[in-house]
Formats: sequence, structure tokens, C-alpha cells
Amino acid sequence: MEYPLIFDGHNDLLLQIQSGKVASDDSGFRGNGGHHIDLSKAKAGGFAGGFFAIYVPDDSGASFMEEMMADSYDLPLPPAVGWPRAIETALAQAAILTRQEAQGALRICRTVEDIRTAMGDGIMAAVMHMEGAEAIDPDFHTLEVLHAAGLRSLGPVWSRPTIFGHGVPFRFPGSPDTGPGLTEDGVRLVRKCNELGLMIDLSHLNEAGFWDVARHSSKPLVATHSNAHALCPHSRNLTDRQLHVIRDTDGMVGLNFAVAFLREDGRMDADTPVLRMVEHLDYLIKVLGEDRVGLGSDFDGATVPDGIKDISGLPALRKAMKAQGYAEELMAKLCHGNWLRVLEETWT
Repeated sequence: MEYPLIFDGHNDLLLQIQSGKVASDDSGFRGNGGHHIDLSKAKAGGFAGGFFAIYVPDDSGASFMEEMMADSYDLPLPPAVGWPRAIETALAQAAILTRQEAQGALRICRTVEDIRTAMGDGIMAAVMHMEGAEAIDPDFHTLEVLHAAGLRSLGPVWSRPTIFGHGVPFRFPGSPDTGPGLTEDGVRLVRKCNELGLMIDLSHLNEAGFWDVARHSSKPLVATHSNAHALCPHSRNLTDRQLHVIRDTDGMVGLNFAVAFLREDGRMDADTPVLRMVEHLDYLIKVLGEDRVGLGSDFDGATVPDGIKDISGLPALRKAMKAQGYAEELMAKLCHGNWLRVLEETWT
């Protein structure tokens, strides 16, 4: 069989370009060093596009990778980021994405038909996503402007708190039930996103915030890059109870390739078999059904299995899925079809 193209639920390429770790010229972005996404690797891996995250890093520049090699950990989160710096960073990354479109490297997609057309044309399809709503003001002026510029997906938090809610720390072993949920502004944000047709991403919300979104949103519940807590008891992963309500709203979950959220021991160790990814897919399919599972790699934002390495290694995952007995129709759903289905339901 010819492997289906992959449309992916999460990457951090924009931050890497902004920081200068991935180079960009008049023809678009290209990798340098060990980074995950560039145009030549995309062609080799059958990577058709996905969600491109706007993310505001904290000032410390701290990395949790070494600490997450321990047998257990509970890492303190950086403090909240103020709006002035957040909006400056967010606009800069949105401008990078717009510039990549002008250079012909990708196409910003505002509708599912846009995604289908880009995939058919062989152009990388990009959904503008915001991971953590620090740049959104409580009157939603910036939300409306960014929506007009192409923003179609938003996570209220990236683990650290915002004016809208609270996220999960990086804790292993740990539960996602770590504190209070959405604020009053957060509830208003959910309703505004529903009104605009913006998808709400649950991936970094704590459990209380998850249930608040479930109560107040009229759209399918979606976690763009999260895994099964039953297989890896990390605070970032979703419990069976959370998966059941995602199923009941006809939402979906994108498999996170970050090895700490895959491994039973919670270690950020790249020496992780690709088969472990398929085990999470098997479990998610069992709980959610085959129409509600996709891929949410976290490329250029996480350590992924050595057998994948970067997007050129995506055929290794598809080969493992096929070896596990996944039929052609199921493969197409997991690789891109389920994302298109849930976006069709969310963006209208």
C-alpha cells in the first residue's frame, strides 16, 4: 500500500525559526542542526502539514529535559508571562508564518477545504495555533485580530497559569488533577472561541480546567498532543474518564511523540521503541474509537523516539502501524482523516 500523508496536531517550528535555530530565506525554512521540520524532510516523510504553534517562552530559558530523566520528578513551572511581552512574541511568530506563506513554503489554512486543496497541490498545509493564551487580552481584541489573520486553534494555557486558567506541571508519576480550573475570563474565552469557530485545545489544561471546558463548550473536545494516562501515569496525559468524555463529544486526541509521555517510566529517553507509540494508538482507539484518534507529534518542541528522529522518519511509524495490522482505511483516518473530520465540525 502507498502510505497516506500525515497532517499533524502540533509542532513548534515557529519558535525555532524565531530563535534562529531553524534558518529561513526567500525560499522558506530549512533545517540546520538536529531540528525536526524542514521542507526536504517533509517531502521524504510524507508530512503534509499540521498545527503550527505560536508559543511564548519564559525568560529563564530553562529546559526540563535532564530533570525528566529521573525516576520521578515534580518540576516547578515558570511564572505567568505578562501581556506586553506575550503579544510582541505572538505577533512576531504569526508574522513568521505569514512570511513563510508569502515565500511559498506553506499555505495558511482557514477551512478544511483549504487543507484538502493544499494537500492536493503538494503544499504544506498550516493551521495557525496558539499554545497558551498569554497574548489574548480579556476584551478579546487580539483574539479577533489574530482570528482574522488565520488563527483557528487555541490552548488557554501552556501548563503555567494565564488569566484564563491553570495548567498541569511536569510531574511523574502524577495526576492531571492539580488545582483550580478556568477563571471567569476563561469561561468567557471558551464561549468566544465557540462563537468564532476556533478550536479549543485541552492538551496542557489541568483536569479541573478540562471539565470546565466540557461544561461550557458546545464543540467537540480535542487534545492536540496528549497520551493515555493508563499507559504512562504522567500529569500531562489523559485519564480514561477524560477520554470517555472526549469520545462522547465526538472529539479526538493527537498522539504526542514526546517520549516522557509515552514511556511507562516517564523518562525523557529517546531510546524508546516506535512500537510504544503504536501501543498508545491501540489504547486510544480502544477507548475513543477509530474516528477520534490522530497524531500530534510536538516536533521541534520535544524529544521523540530515535526510530523517528524527525519528520523524514514518519514512514517508520506508518510501517509499524501496518505491521500491527492497521488496515488502509484506518491508516488514512489516523494520519489525516480524523483531523479533517473534527475541524469540519469545530470550525462551522
